[in-house]
Amino acid sequence: MQVILLEDVKGIGKKGQTVNAADGHALNFLIPRKLAVEANKTNLAQLDAQKKKAEKKLNEDIAAAKAIADKLKEAKIKIPVRVGENGKMFGSISNKEVAEAVQSQAGVAIDKKKFTMQAVKTVGEHTAAVNLHPQVKATLTFELVRE
Repeated sequence: MQVILLEDVKGIGKKGQTVNAADGHALNFLIPRKLAVEANKTNLAQLDAQKKKAEKKLNEDIAAAKAIADKLKEAKIKIPVRVGENGKMFGSISNKEVAEAVQSQAGVAIDKKKFTMQAVKTVGEHTAAVNLHPQVKATLTFELVRE
């Protein structure tokens, strides 16, 4: 019997797949527990519509992430820091401060968890990797300047 899986079922398949299952297994286990539905024209059409909708949303998310990546490439982020007499910084700059500076100077709100960088302890120009989407990565260049 052809069924469309509504959930991941171990040993059978993943959500959204159309699989052949034994009639008894499908009728007595999968369908009553709402793990699958029969693969008829209506259900196949709904599955196809859901896949198209998910693909459209994915494409929109990727396009939005690419637009943000372009903004980040062009952005000139300057972060003022306190520096001692011998030129050493007091403390370090983390991804939280970089995210706040990007929001205030470039107008782009990015979660601090999306930045991949070590704490910066020197004045000058630095880079940070930004994971905007699993398929879109960007590099942000920022400069630490003396107050």
